[in-house]
Amino acid sequence: MTVENAVFRFAGFMVLLSLALTHWVHPNFFWFTVFVGANLFQFSFSGFCPAAMLFKKFGLKTEAQAANQ
Repeated sequence: MTVENAVFRFAGFMVLLSLALTHWVHPNFFWFTVFVGANLFQFSFSGFCPAAMLFKKFGLKTEAQAANQ
């Protein structure tokens, strides 16, 4: 698995989790979904993603690194 795949999987999981929390716990968990979406949006412009940095520290390779092996 690459960093890029891990980021998409993590973001998808967080959206689903926040929707479940909104439905079953409290409606204000909706803001968690907004935060995840805003982070994905800013990542598309800046390339900065805290989750990607964390996954790199865990030893995952980027797609470019995986292609060069």
